[in-house]
Amino acid sequence: MQEKCTLIITEKPEAARRIAEALNLKGKPKKYEDNGVPYYVIERDKKIIVVPALGHLFTVTHERGGRNYYPVFNFVWTPRYMAERGAQQTKTWIETISKLAENADEFISACDYDIEGSVIGYCILKYACKNKEQIAKRMKFSTLTKAELEQAYENLLSTLDFALIEAGRTRHEVDWLYGVNLTRALTLAASRWSGKYATLSTGRVQGPTLKFLVAREKAIRSFVPVPYWTIKAEVEIEGQIFEAEYEVDVIKRKIEADKIIKACQGKTGKVEKIETKKFRQMPPIPFDIGGLQTEAYSLFGYTPRRTLDIAERLYLSALISYPRTSSQKLPQVIGYEKILKALSKNPTYRKLAAELLGKEKLTPHEGKKEDPAHPAIYPTGNMPDRELSEPERRIWDLVVRRFMAVFGEPAIKQSMKVTLNVNGHRFFIRGRRVLEEGWTKFYAPYIRSEEILLPPIEEGDKVKVLKVIREDKFTKPPPRYNPSSLLKKMEEEGIGTKATRADIIQTLYNRKYIREERIIVTDLGFDIIEVLSKYCPQVISVQLTRELEEKMEKIQSNGEKRENVLTEAVKILKPILEEIKSKEKIIGEALNEAVKKARIEERIIGKCPVCGTGQLMILYSRRTRKRFIGCTNYFKGKCETSFPLPQRGTLKPTGKKCKECGWPTIQVRIKGRRPWNLCFNPQCPTKERRKKVEV
Repeated sequence: MQEKCTLIITEKPEAARRIAEALNLKGKPKKYEDNGVPYYVIERDKKIIVVPALGHLFTVTHERGGRNYYPVFNFVWTPRYMAERGAQQTKTWIETISKLAENADEFISACDYDIEGSVIGYCILKYACKNKEQIAKRMKFSTLTKAELEQAYENLLSTLDFALIEAGRTRHEVDWLYGVNLTRALTLAASRWSGKYATLSTGRVQGPTLKFLVAREKAIRSFVPVPYWTIKAEVEIEGQIFEAEYEVDVIKRKIEADKIIKACQGKTGKVEKIETKKFRQMPPIPFDIGGLQTEAYSLFGYTPRRTLDIAERLYLSALISYPRTSSQKLPQVIGYEKILKALSKNPTYRKLAAELLGKEKLTPHEGKKEDPAHPAIYPTGNMPDRELSEPERRIWDLVVRRFMAVFGEPAIKQSMKVTLNVNGHRFFIRGRRVLEEGWTKFYAPYIRSEEILLPPIEEGDKVKVLKVIREDKFTKPPPRYNPSSLLKKMEEEGIGTKATRADIIQTLYNRKYIREERIIVTDLGFDIIEVLSKYCPQVISVQLTRELEEKMEKIQSNGEKRENVLTEAVKILKPILEEIKSKEKIIGEALNEAVKKARIEERIIGKCPVCGTGQLMILYSRRTRKRFIGCTNYFKGKCETSFPLPQRGTLKPTGKKCKECGWPTIQVRIKGRRPWNLCFNPQCPTKERRKKVEV
């Protein structure tokens, strides 16, 4: 009879390796493979097998096949390989886990302790391990360090976290109900009208998010700039030149501005008043995932999705704590002193960590938000056991320095405001200086210096005015969202979750509803929102989405039942889908026009530099079946401009001009090669230089 064992299930292969190494009592754990699926056998109080998943191995799908119908309200949980194209790999993982489960008499979920991780572990235990979810135990940890993993194993939770599981299952099911029904309704309306298929998606969170962007785009496009004028003066104090701002920020009439210039030009200023203020700048708060994503975008230009991916790699390398957290608090139990002592082994952080360790008491400056599952993001104190990529190194350093900064003292700063009287008109010179660095020394690389030091000056002193300048300005439209500010907006409005927001933004890009880093809504995005607003406004209702989010949150605390939330979701969806179906032809025509415009838009490269009136676009020859660039005026018999294109790879207009010749450029992507931007102007100086090098 084969020896019974404990089966530990993890979310990812790297987590399985670290857990196996942490829990094994005799050297290195033995690694095995079954059809390419790795697993580890370790010895502790008994034989333990640690096997990873590949994220979600099971998903929600409809009970019967086909995608040419709606509404769909009956669903089942099924292996991903049966429901999704490109998920065949999951079949071998499910089979291997099922095989290993046959000889186990104890089961432990060691997936990430959050909604998604809880659902992953539950589904594997229920479906792959044949209904072991009721007897399984739970490991809870926030880092993959040896000490914390050992502690988590010694203090196993007696049951799975069923409240989190119910909330997670409900979220998946509600999002599936919305996504599959609305996407099918829009897609089928368009394809039945035109006879051509194109996926048009929307969803419970995707629709309201696109609505934010469309509202901002409309405000930008309808904005009418209004002229206004500002005045500043250049003054000299003890040989140094400073800029002085006029007492009125906005002057609405040019004639008024010119009067002020005339009155002040060539006059001497007199120091009328000096005001100094000391103020405390409190340390920053610890990172939650939204805070880290916002800071990484501001400093490095990383999208929220990219930052999350990097943070997850650092977590799996045991360098930082679990990143998908909404907490801004650092409990004492994580061991402030222990982490700082470990960081002090790194020469970069040695001096800074030593300073903090010299404090009588370590008290972090915390934010308001809490997460019952995990604390704020913090470094584990471990040093990298592999070479980090540049983006990984940056994010790790950012987390380390933010962690140290929250324990720093407030920075003491002084502001100075000098009021100059120039022929009856007042100008202000502002100075700033740091009196005590406080926490800023720990976060120094990521803080812009704001110091403006003024020389000694007293009331009554004369100041030489070098020149008085009028600046002609226009009011500006509201700024465009970027991925970071959009994520913040979603968080403020209470739609989506810390785990899903970045993916939803990426989906909007993938569906070609939006483009560019400073987000521009495409015609297709506009048309989608216009159709939804007209025929089913509830789909894009922020309030409706927020209410569903709140109900799903309550499931986590047993304040709401899964069945009630699902019933409510179906109740909302039914009349919406009936409305779309009754107006399918009208909706289909509108959407089809939008798709046609989008396809043309994708191929337009820019204005033709030869004729100056047509648009250059990617075209296909019916005769040769080759693609080339041609001018739209060709079809009007006005311009015969054309250029050859690479016949391999994918092409994408960049929307940018060549720096050398000013012609529009395209990006070429060929598998196995780095993408590059192509200028197709045969007389471009870059091509001439290349020819000379080759000769």
